Amino acid sequence: MRKTKAFAGTLAVMMMLTACGNKAEEKTEATTTAATTEVATEAATEATTEATTEAVSEEASTDEAVDAKEDPKAGYHLLWEDNFDGDKLAEEDWNYEVHEPGWVNHELQEYVASEDYAYVKDGQLVIQPVKDGDKYYSGRVNTQNKRSLKYGRIEASIKVPEGKGFLPAFWMMPDDEGFYGQWPKCGEIDIMEVLGDDTKKQYGTLHFGEPHTQRQGIYELKDGDFSKEFHEYAIEWEPGEIRWYVDGEQFFATSDWFTKVDGEDEKAYPAPFNQNYHVILNVAVGGDWPGNPDDSTVFDERAAMYVDYVRMYQKDSYDENVTKPEKKMSFKEADETGNFVTNGDFAADEDLTDDNDWKFLIAKDGEGEAKIGDHEIIISSTNEGTEEYAVQLVQPNMPMVQGKTYTFSFEAYAEEPRQMKPAITAPEVDWIRYFPDTPVDLTTDWQTYSFTFEMKDKDDDKGRVEFNMGKQGSTATIHIRNVRLEEAE
Repeated sequence: MRKTKAFAGTLAVMMMLTACGNKAEEKTEATTTAATTEVATEAATEATTEATTEAVSEEASTDEAVDAKEDPKAGYHLLWEDNFDGDKLAEEDWNYEVHEPGWVNHELQEYVASEDYAYVKDGQLVIQPVKDGDKYYSGRVNTQNKRSLKYGRIEASIKVPEGKGFLPAFWMMPDDEGFYGQWPKCGEIDIMEVLGDDTKKQYGTLHFGEPHTQRQGIYELKDGDFSKEFHEYAIEWEPGEIRWYVDGEQFFATSDWFTKVDGEDEKAYPAPFNQNYHVILNVAVGGDWPGNPDDSTVFDERAAMYVDYVRMYQKDSYDENVTKPEKKMSFKEADETGNFVTNGDFAADEDLTDDNDWKFLIAKDGEGEAKIGDHEIIISSTNEGTEEYAVQLVQPNMPMVQGKTYTFSFEAYAEEPRQMKPAITAPEVDWIRYFPDTPVDLTTDWQTYSFTFEMKDKDDDKGRVEFNMGKQGSTATIHIRNVRLEEAE
């Protein structure tokens, strides 16, 4: 569940417990909280090792070897599971959370410790958002200090809500959020997030660092709908890699993370993801990412998240003697004229919906279209939306090198006088601005706009050129040509 810096905080109504392993050890035995049943007796370890060895040995049959390879749980033992077979949420496993509206991300709901909003029924955990007049209530539960682990496979079978403004989440936070520092320095693992108005797409995200940085993968269903049927969401978390799965299919993996406190060196890798984490399940209503509910949003059974089971698996041991992979940046080269922007003169018509070169984006109730022709791009809006990025033209992979000076320039006009805000941003580094959002006053005649700025942040091979045309008091059509980003003389 994404958090904004302004609203980052500790998880209220929960005790904090230091849960980090000994970083000096090269190997750590699998660890759980005290409430978790002890596993890994010597005999069990030998039996597991023997079974695994047999499955892949030369003597094993081909079918046995294939089965061992394809079984996502091969090599794991079950630590804990909840199939929600009782008539209420098990107090020995789960905590209810209480938070006021707006606690994070400008969300509308109040989280209440009540079975009205998080309850067990028919073998499932149900988290049910409710609208009461102009107020919203929902449930949020976690396993902090009751069922947590360091490394393993964590999975759940879930059917998500459908409707504008809903954001269901299955995610993890450390038992001791303050050990490396408050969010995002403590780290966050989002196993599943699905927007209620886009229920064929699921996001798996890692948050960490200072400045806040994230790594994200997206899985999109070709058939089916995450709100119409149950799907299994999982991660496999190891000291040097975290992998994301939907229904057993891996769609994302990363080994690239860090954490630090401003003014200090980075903590030893694989921090912060080397401490006990617990599971959180909730449904948020409204806020920065999903936007707020509208007239189409229905608060009935379609608004609920249904959880069939949650399971934690672990291997007998993990080698923590891992080295952070060296990040190899691939800096885009300028063309023969010195321009880093591809097709900056719009000489070529291109697909504006893919991730190559120019891309036209609509969000937050923005409406419009873009087309290329006659060496210009024309952006026609019919709704300016609720955010400046609601109508947006972007190009990624801009090479930003610390200490260098750049000139960003373009020509533009509007069919009626209006404003537009260009910027050079960092999508992978908390959306910081290398060149800030700068309002330009467009007239009905072509004008040239040119800005020179120094790149003061760390090197980034994934900067982004942006033209933001939403929420600026106008939907007047904009024409842009001759976009350039080049090193200044």
